[in-house]
Amino acid sequence: MTATTSTLPTKEESSSTRTFSAKAYAAPSATSGLSPASIRRRAPRPQDVQIEILYCGVCHSDLHQVRDEWHAFMPTVYPCVPGHEMVGRVTAVGSTVKKFKEGDFAAVGCLVDSCRVCPNCRAGLEQYCDNGFTLTYNGEDKILGGVTYGGYSESIVVDEAYVLKVSEGVDLAGTAPLLCAGITTYSPLRHWNVEKGQKVGVVGLGGLGHMGVKFAHAFGARVVLFTTSPGKGADAVRLGADEVVVSKNEAEVLKHANSFDFILDTVSAAHDLNVYLSLLKRDGTMTLLGAPPAPPAVQVFGLLMKRRQLAGSGIGGLRETQEMLDFCAEHGITADVELIAVDQINEAYRRLLKGDVKYRFVIDMASLK
Repeated sequence: MTATTSTLPTKEESSSTRTFSAKAYAAPSATSGLSPASIRRRAPRPQDVQIEILYCGVCHSDLHQVRDEWHAFMPTVYPCVPGHEMVGRVTAVGSTVKKFKEGDFAAVGCLVDSCRVCPNCRAGLEQYCDNGFTLTYNGEDKILGGVTYGGYSESIVVDEAYVLKVSEGVDLAGTAPLLCAGITTYSPLRHWNVEKGQKVGVVGLGGLGHMGVKFAHAFGARVVLFTTSPGKGADAVRLGADEVVVSKNEAEVLKHANSFDFILDTVSAAHDLNVYLSLLKRDGTMTLLGAPPAPPAVQVFGLLMKRRQLAGSGIGGLRETQEMLDFCAEHGITADVELIAVDQINEAYRRLLKGDVKYRFVIDMASLK
C-alpha cells in the first residue's frame, strides 16, 4: 500500500485554544491499515506538559480499536491514531506545572483525564472513575472536540496530573510497554497482596503474561506458567518462572489442583476457566485480564466448595502506575521488546494476530521524522 499523508479533522477551535500540527500514523478506516497523517495538538495550557514521544508500545487493544472490533461498547471514530504506552522527553511546560521541567523524561499511559471528584478518583483509582475517564486515544476530546489521538505521533500534550515521571538511566524503549502491559499485571498482583512464599500461576506468555511472570517473581512468589506453546518454556524460565506447564497436558495441569494462592489469567482467547479455578486452594483468587469474545461458562460449585474468587482487573491509577515505574527502575525490570520503525506498523499488526512477537512491539518514533 502506498502511504499518503492526510490531515485529520478537528472541531472548530475556540478562540482561546491555540493548536499546532504534529506528524502521526493513523487508520482512516477499519480496513485501510495505518498511514502518515497530520494531527492537531493543543498548545500547552498552564497545567499542561508537552512531550516529544520517543517510543510507543503496540498493545493488542490498538489492533482491536483500529479494526473496530469493540464496536458494541467502544466504537472507533476514524481517523484513529492509536498508542497508549508512550515514553518521551518534556519539551514545554505550562506556567503552573510543578512536577516537570523541559528535558525531563516522562510517560503517558491509557488515560489522560477523569472527573477527579468521584470516590474512585479521590482514592487514586482513576481507571474506575464513576463518571468516565478520558482515553488517551479514541476518547472524547473535551478541549478541541472530536476524539483524542494517541502515541503513534511525534508529540502529545497532557495535563500534568496524568503524566508520569520516568527515572534517569532506564531503558526507555523497554519502559514504554510498562504503561499498559506493566501496570495491568502489576496492579492485581499488588491488590491481592502477592508476596514471598506464595504460589502464583500465570496463564499465557504474551505481552501481559511475560510481565506477570517478571513481577510475580520480583515479589518473591513461586511462579508457574501455563502455556499452550511448549517452545516458550525456556523463555518463561529466563523471565522468572519456576515451573512451566503445557496446558494441553491435562495430567500435568491437574498435579497442581488445590495449590495456588493466586492465578493471573492474561489470555483473551476462549478457554476453559474451570480448569484453572480448580487449581486454587481455599480462598484463592483468579483474576482475569483478557476479555474473551464470548462470555465464559463458570461452574459455580467450583467456587462455592473452596470459597474461591473469580475477579477482574483493569490497568491502574496514576498513583499506582508511578509506584510501578519506580519499582521497575529500582529492580531493573523492563518489557522484552522488538523495536520497529513506524512504517512497519501494519506488518507488526499482522504478526501480532499470529502471536509472532517476543513480547511487545515498540515503535521508535524517531522513524516518523
